[in-house]
Formats: sequence, C-alpha cells, structure tokens
Amino acid sequence: MADNRIKREQETREKTVATRQWEQPDVLPMPNPEPGYEFKWVRLSTLGTTDARNISSSLREGWVPVKAVDHPEIMLVTVENEKFADNVVIGGLMLCKIPTEMMDQRREHFANVTKNQMDAVDNNLMRENDPRMPIFNDRKSNVTFGKG
Repeated sequence: MADNRIKREQETREKTVATRQWEQPDVLPMPNPEPGYEFKWVRLSTLGTTDARNISSSLREGWVPVKAVDHPEIMLVTVENEKFADNVVIGGLMLCKIPTEMMDQRREHFANVTKNQMDAVDNNLMRENDPRMPIFNDRKSNVTFGKG
C-alpha cells in the first residue's frame, strides 16, 4: 500500500495549483473603483500630435490625472509623454478622475440644456399651429430591422 503513494519530496505546489485561464487583455483597463470618484480616459494626442486643447479643457472641467503609483493594478510598459510621466498614459490617452458630486452637477447641467432646447423647439412648433391642421407633438421612437 505504501508503494502507491508519491514521495513527499516529489510533490510540489506547482502541480497542485489550478491553472489560470487565459483572458483577452483590455485595450484600456479600468482601475479599481474608488468611492466618490468616476474615471475616464482623456485624449492627449492623435497620430503623434499633442491635443493641448482637449487636455486643458478636461483639466479645467475638473478632471484630475491619476498617478500610476495609486493604481498598480494597471500595468504600464512605456511612458509616452514626458510631461505626464507619473500618470497612467496608454496609447495617447491619460486616465483621469473626478468627484462623483461634480459629475452629477455636470449631468444635471446638460440635462437642463437639453430640456431648454426641446422646450424651444416645442414652442416654435406650436406657435405655427393652425386649428384647421393641428400639429400633434407625439414623441416616440420605433426600432425596425431590415426584412431581407
């Protein structure tokens, strides 16, 4: 009976550990979530040309570049831009974050802008309404698929 057992010296951990499954890597990995912050990738350059306008507008809006040391789960191979050497930069895009409260205020602002634009269109449309040919303001969308 003792002959059927594997000797203790021949047992290794590597043989008993489950094999890891292959996963396709993300092109732009998302960092581990931080409570109270939202993340997005900000374009630094296009075809090797720096997009200073996009960078500055994002920074003025409140987006803060994320430091690479704060998110070691995102593996970086190269630093593409000397100015942002300490930040997470992949393929001309820099990872930035913003407080959730500020993003909620931004969403509310653009929802109001959209509502004001829709109200202006409705007012302009109804102003030309003729009782003999009434205009109906039915907003609905319909999705159809091709038949062939």
